[in-house]
Amino acid sequence: MSGELPARAKPFVLGVAGGSGSGKTTVAERLMQVLSPRSFALVRQDAYYRTRDDLPLEERARINYDHPDAFDWPLLVEHVRALCEGRAIDAPQYDFTVHSRAAEARRVAPSAVVVVEGILVLYEPELRDLFDLKVFVDADADVRLIRRLQRDVAERGRATESVIEQYLATVRPSHLQFVEPTKRFADVIVPHGGMNAPALDVLVARVRELL
Repeated sequence: MSGELPARAKPFVLGVAGGSGSGKTTVAERLMQVLSPRSFALVRQDAYYRTRDDLPLEERARINYDHPDAFDWPLLVEHVRALCEGRAIDAPQYDFTVHSRAAEARRVAPSAVVVVEGILVLYEPELRDLFDLKVFVDADADVRLIRRLQRDVAERGRATESVIEQYLATVRPSHLQFVEPTKRFADVIVPHGGMNAPALDVLVARVRELL
């Protein structure tokens, strides 16, 4: 679907939160698969890290990217609200290899269903209030660490040692302080990560009921 939504038509907006490596992306993608042929817009929170090009690469690499202060909340809220109003957005794209936004943006058209996915999408009240359904994907810490390690080494060019150091220094403390507490805002909790088929079936049924 492209262009403007019909007058007074409001998309169904889901927020999918959870710890790094919990399976949020798996849940979001599964929802898009099973609810086809409805049109979807996917907004990834980790594309909305604040621009810190004023800092050298070494300093950017030391930033705590799991802290709420790492995100450009005004832009993320503005973009989700625009999609709610039937307007297309130019979502940023983030290059994790250099810890900076890419030059090219990603055009996201207004759609019948908007999925906003990220570790802290249930943290900011102004964003949270835009969601019709709030989901938290839960997974054990060891599973999340292994998945994050595999992803960062394979997709982001990171060394194993640096991933583990970052996890202990910032990821785990931030998860306990900021991410885990947002579980209380969730309407639906998906336990045991994104590969939990029975829980996904329940979630899909709930979304279909609300659509």
